[in-house]
Amino acid sequence: MRKPFSRGITHGIPIALGYFSVSFGFGIVAVQSGLRAIEAVIISLTNLTSAGQAMGVAVIAAGGTLVEMAVTQLVINLRYALMAISLSQKLDDSFTTPHRLLAAYGITDEIFAVAAAQDCKIKPSYMYGMISISAAGWVGGTLAGAVANMLLPASLTAAMGIMLYGMFIAIIVSPAKSNHKVLTVVAIAAAFSSVFKYLLPAVSLGFAIIISSVAAAVIGAILFPVETSETEEKAQ
Repeated sequence: MRKPFSRGITHGIPIALGYFSVSFGFGIVAVQSGLRAIEAVIISLTNLTSAGQAMGVAVIAAGGTLVEMAVTQLVINLRYALMAISLSQKLDDSFTTPHRLLAAYGITDEIFAVAAAQDCKIKPSYMYGMISISAAGWVGGTLAGAVANMLLPASLTAAMGIMLYGMFIAIIVSPAKSNHKVLTVVAIAAAFSSVFKYLLPAVSLGFAIIISSVAAAVIGAILFPVETSETEEKAQ
């Protein structure tokens, strides 16, 4: 069997390739929003969260407060904490607290999915291999996009800048088509967002995102509560 670090890199290569193309769009959007290329790269290096970074740049561009930024990131990225808790059940005994803290840096949707699919206990070196190559793809794409925005014609970069948003749309289209509950929650979030955009423009972008996300989640939970199985009821 290959060493865990090498195996992690191999498993992370497809993630890195996907990240490069998506973060290319982020690099363009970040520079178009007034950030310098080095600032966009630092954001990608320290965050590794497409939605969080996109919304963060939007809050910065809109002149939002630090409170708005903090709460927006909490709402958007809270799922990573749940992923980390779930993944902790598959960690090898060599995963000490320092290793857990370092690996938490790289918990993303894709890395979590690949790691959770492994049929053996996960070693720290495996996670480091997958995280390192994935992060390299994300940061490299951001740098390429930021540089491209400064070199390519404005008409071309404007078109390429929608790649990041295209990814977000692609994420929800498939589940929304097959599940009316998801479609309903998406529609509710879009409705709240439209209200803030056109009827309540005085509300800052950060708080509009926060309220729309939380309201849609709460209404969705009320309309479509998770059904408790008979096994779970007996266990309680």
